[in-house]
Amino acid sequence: MAGLREVVQDLAARADVDAVVVLSSDGLPIDSAGREQVDVEAVAALAASFVNGARRLGQAAECDGFTAGVLEFDGRLALLRPLGTEGHLFILGAARSNAGPLLYDLRQRAPELAALL
Repeated sequence: MAGLREVVQDLAARADVDAVVVLSSDGLPIDSAGREQVDVEAVAALAASFVNGARRLGQAAECDGFTAGVLEFDGRLALLRPLGTEGHLFILGAARSNAGPLLYDLRQRAPELAALL
């Protein structure tokens, strides 16, 4: 099995990904890579807050088990996926990328990533 660093770099090397940040569930950066520089500390802290808020929103709407979130910005997508109870994965998609294949791949690889934390 590949290590966390290898998986993060593999994801960051995709044509449809500009940046990857793996963060702890309390908002601390664990690893990151990508073609574009992002403020890793700020992304980690805000992504963890977003996931916590999304979970509470789901509970209020009687939907349990937050598994992924897609945020759409002007021509950009950001994806958030919890990795078990230990952390989260944030991916900044490349401009105008199709989120479908990336979401599918992340759904397949999420257990592997969670096991690496």
